Amino acid sequence: MNETQAWTTIIKPKDSLWSIDLKELWRYRDLNSLFVKRNIITQYKQTILGPLWFVIQPILTVVMYMVVFGGIAGIATDGIPQPLFYLAGTCLWHYFSDCLNRTSNTFVTNSGLFGKVYFPRLIVPISNVISNLLRFGIQLCLFAVVYIVYAISGCTAHMNWYALLFPVLVVMLAGLSLGFGVLISSLTTKYRDLQILFSFILQLWMYATPIVYPLSLVKGKMAAGFDLYFLMHLNPVTPVLEAFKYGVLGAGEFIGWGWLAYSFLFMIVLLLLGILVFNKTQKSFMDTV
Repeated sequence: MNETQAWTTIIKPKDSLWSIDLKELWRYRDLNSLFVKRNIITQYKQTILGPLWFVIQPILTVVMYMVVFGGIAGIATDGIPQPLFYLAGTCLWHYFSDCLNRTSNTFVTNSGLFGKVYFPRLIVPISNVISNLLRFGIQLCLFAVVYIVYAISGCTAHMNWYALLFPVLVVMLAGLSLGFGVLISSLTTKYRDLQILFSFILQLWMYATPIVYPLSLVKGKMAAGFDLYFLMHLNPVTPVLEAFKYGVLGAGEFIGWGWLAYSFLFMIVLLLLGILVFNKTQKSFMDTV
């Protein structure tokens, strides 16, 4: 009876809303791997084409952009072939929007699981961000194939050393989607109509991001007394996409280290705010979800 007992698991209340037990997240890394596999398998488990949809979706999207924005609207693409220009923005935007859509429903879609067993809740949104890297990687391979074809045909697109920023840009996109996702997920547990509002905002957000048009197109233009070029820079996704397109395609002009730092700091603040609200919501979300 007097022997010292060594407890393997100690359950205790969190001391602060800011507290993140990184050791605990690492301890549950196997569970994170299972969630990643689940997300990949279940998404296309009962489909005919399976992972081919990762390629078909961006191809159909680019064709539609070429018809509507390139053909009907006649929007220029900074001298870059339209398929290459549209595909560069589409790959990054799809990764961001898919991660955001998945993480924004964390509490609602996993309420049954959360109510039965304990594990760090942050594992679910993190696994969503990681699992979407497979889709992102396949679409980047498609982009690489199209890039090589145009390079052989004498296209003016060319890489420069800014392309080395690509890993950092992916981390920034993942951080932005994770931060926005956990924040929105925490808010929609109580106010379900915010899900409808968010899906509408995400659609508008795409057009506020230079995906189907070059950023140079809005330079010097005003709207309601505001400089559109400046407002576009305030979108934290814009510097990421523009840096990628400039580094890989050599199109437009480098957006500047200041704006990239702005997006990075925006991501850090957003993650901190999202984790704060997430930690507060997870304590009582079962009563409202």
